[in-house]
Amino acid sequence: MTDTIIFDLDGTLLDTLEDLTDSVNHAMKQFGLPTRTIEEVRGFVGNGVAKLIERCIPQGLENPSYDRILTSFKEYYAQHCEDKTHPYVGIMELLEELSGQGYHMAIVSNKFDGAVKQLNQQYFKEYIPVAIGESATVKKKPAPDTVYQALTELACDVSQAVYVGDSEVDRQTAGNVPMPCVSVTWGFRTRQQLTKAGADETCMVNSPQELLEFLSRLRQEA
Repeated sequence: MTDTIIFDLDGTLLDTLEDLTDSVNHAMKQFGLPTRTIEEVRGFVGNGVAKLIERCIPQGLENPSYDRILTSFKEYYAQHCEDKTHPYVGIMELLEELSGQGYHMAIVSNKFDGAVKQLNQQYFKEYIPVAIGESATVKKKPAPDTVYQALTELACDVSQAVYVGDSEVDRQTAGNVPMPCVSVTWGFRTRQQLTKAGADETCMVNSPQELLEFLSRLRQEA
């Protein structure tokens, strides 16, 4: 029986796009580089902040200022990651209901670990006891390591777990475990983008309420 849910963070539980864009553009301005639109940043996120900056700056990793730009982004974001960030509509009610039904829950993210833990503490600590981000000791998604670490900390079995995310990286991560993946369409990727990336149409949900209903059916079928 499904009793464990592993959530992605950005684009799934939290709308972090404005703070990410502001932090990118702070770093870009510091180094005299052209700023990025929120839609550009939307397309660049998903593989961690190092890849985000690589995609945002001219020459990418070959840019001689890459490391300093990345550091500037990280320092600014650490101070401003809660300025405009907020849970998506219906998320808090979803987590309350899932907690009441006895689900075990964790967050895995390609955001750096300190920010993941900070945001979980700010918004979800009542419901989600485990939050794991990118670090030197755990490989980032789509490697399955963060998921395995979360399951270990929850003391839960992968055979009873489902993954919930908003991007192709999340789908790849779930496949690498392997475990079932539910794709949400309210995040950083559109339904069309998810479908093009190979997501299963029958495992997509358009709202937290739909997700709750999907998980209920999954539990009943088990």
